[in-house]
Amino acid sequence: MLFIKKYGITCLVLAVVLYILVGAMAPFAGYKKISKETAASVDVNQFFQNPAGGERASILETGESAWEERLRLLNGAKERIVLSTFDMREGQSTEDILSVILHKADAGVRVQILVDGISGFLRMEGKPLFYAVSTHPNVEIRLYNPVNILLPWRLQGRMHDKYIMVDYQAYMIGGRNTFDYFIGNYEQENNSLDREVLIYNTKPEQPGSMAKLETYFESVWNSKYCRDFHGDESLAEHPKVVAQRELLRERYMYLTSEFPELFSDYDYEAATVPIDGVELVTNPTGIYGKEPIVFYTLTELMKSSKKIDLHTPYIVCNDYMYERLSETASAAEEAKMVINSVENGDNIVASSDYLRNKPDVLATGFTLYEYDGGTSTHGKSITMNGDISVIGSYNFDLRSTYMDTEMMLVVKSKELTEELQGNMDILEKDCRKVIDETTYEVPEHVTVRAVSSGKRVLMKLIGFVLSPFRYVI
Repeated sequence: MLFIKKYGITCLVLAVVLYILVGAMAPFAGYKKISKETAASVDVNQFFQNPAGGERASILETGESAWEERLRLLNGAKERIVLSTFDMREGQSTEDILSVILHKADAGVRVQILVDGISGFLRMEGKPLFYAVSTHPNVEIRLYNPVNILLPWRLQGRMHDKYIMVDYQAYMIGGRNTFDYFIGNYEQENNSLDREVLIYNTKPEQPGSMAKLETYFESVWNSKYCRDFHGDESLAEHPKVVAQRELLRERYMYLTSEFPELFSDYDYEAATVPIDGVELVTNPTGIYGKEPIVFYTLTELMKSSKKIDLHTPYIVCNDYMYERLSETASAAEEAKMVINSVENGDNIVASSDYLRNKPDVLATGFTLYEYDGGTSTHGKSITMNGDISVIGSYNFDLRSTYMDTEMMLVVKSKELTEELQGNMDILEKDCRKVIDETTYEVPEHVTVRAVSSGKRVLMKLIGFVLSPFRYVI
């Protein structure tokens, strides 16, 4: 009895913490395998069998181009806007985007915004900026798998997709989240490099590849795992929400005045290149462990390629993934992989895992490069054989492979691939080649950022402690 009185509260707190941690981790402790049915359905030889028709494409390589294209594309909407994002936060670029969205909603355009549940809980709850939009009668915002602390086994189900659709005219897919770190040039100190691909349809009466993206979106939007985010009328009249709505309308007027070129007619045909075909590759959309469909499909595609250039922010694999990557590299004449160096990256957990498992990464046979350009790269891209480009949200890590919703767009186009490869080549100039676990070939102009001995010890400790739980990295 004395023990209970003295330690009861502590024991209760520990029990709750243990309940949450075990509940959140246990459902993902095992890796799902690709089923025979899935393997039979993935036939990369059938990719691009349907001609692209009137579709064209371009790469959005810079944060500024991403900002410009969002404003331009959203402002051109006549009937419908869809925005799906892993993370949306307050900030100037977000206000710019939402000001255009609110203006189009005022004009009668239907708007659907889909955000990951944990991100919505952490970044959007209680913020008048988001309520100012969500309470508009023409806007719906939904959260994928909203947070419920009483059901911890649901917490790890994340929606990592990032795309925008406007009418049946155009869409963009990539790795950028919706805030200043990725979009525009507002946050100069902590920006991250990323990229997207824009698909423009010159024949909107023929939906083309957008039809598959539309089907995917509807499957998530209408799933049992989504719920509405604060659209009630009483909240719409809250003084702070009313004030924020007016600020957004004023911001739209400011943007149209300062950047008229983004709100006038634009020649998308001149700004894009022709493509021969498009394929959308996605993971399952449930909240629990998934078959590694995106990873399996990409490695199947790479196996048929002689020249591969793969960029991923970080690399975290299990034995199955290492084996597939080894098969891919051995089948190619040239296979390169570019990741952030641990000095340059912004994900200390993934970097810690890489330090611990670096020999296994090198053993795949990919020629490994570490990017040291001074700004972390977040882009997820592959070029193959000089005419295939792959861009999307998928990281080559265990979380993206087995846990999250993910998407990659595979585009066949020599011109687009030349553009993408040129951008990737620029990044590769600021890379050092990994010779072995401790040896590098470093270009003369590259300066590797110093990392304190304390941080290196911390990364080794993190890598060791999290080793049994790397399936959530």
